[in-house]
Amino acid sequence: MTTTIAYTPEVEDRTASLPLRLVLAPAGSAPALLDGAWWPRSRDLAAELPALTAVLDPLWGRITHATVNPTFWPVIPRKVPVDGHVVGVGWFKAEQDPHKLLLFSYTVGRWDLLVIPPETSPATAARLMTEAADPRCTLTASALMDEAEQRRIAEEMELSLVSVWDSEGGHGASLPTSRSPAQAAIAQVPDATKGA
Repeated sequence: MTTTIAYTPEVEDRTASLPLRLVLAPAGSAPALLDGAWWPRSRDLAAELPALTAVLDPLWGRITHATVNPTFWPVIPRKVPVDGHVVGVGWFKAEQDPHKLLLFSYTVGRWDLLVIPPETSPATAARLMTEAADPRCTLTASALMDEAEQRRIAEEMELSLVSVWDSEGGHGASLPTSRSPAQAAIAQVPDATKGA
């Protein structure tokens, strides 16, 4: 069972009226590769991080530091002011999975969250959030994203094949309503096997 956190941050920005998109592994579950998933609305870390820490500070203890891989974050501020304190932000290119956010607290420890790209479809994001928050998940953040991409490609190919099949007279083809001239001519030829 996963917990979905819907939170309306009190930070004055363009996302202030929107709920935070975050799913965490159940409290007390066995340690896993990921502690949940976060689906930010943008790649603006300075705008997105305050709402995330506002929810996690009471659950995990004050978040003091965060690290990301710069692959998907165009600007990485060194410090982000959040509710009553500052979160230091660092980055690691080779050492950190590009689809993961690491959060640190002096009192409790470290948490690893899958970061779902903002442009991800809601259905795919929901599936990824559920998988990342499952304590039995043995996939890394990048492996989950690769699996989601493979699934998306397979679904697109299937839709394409169905579309081609339909356009060539498959599933949506209707039965003929009248006979073609050839069918009419064949129907008029007398059957020689029947008695005269």
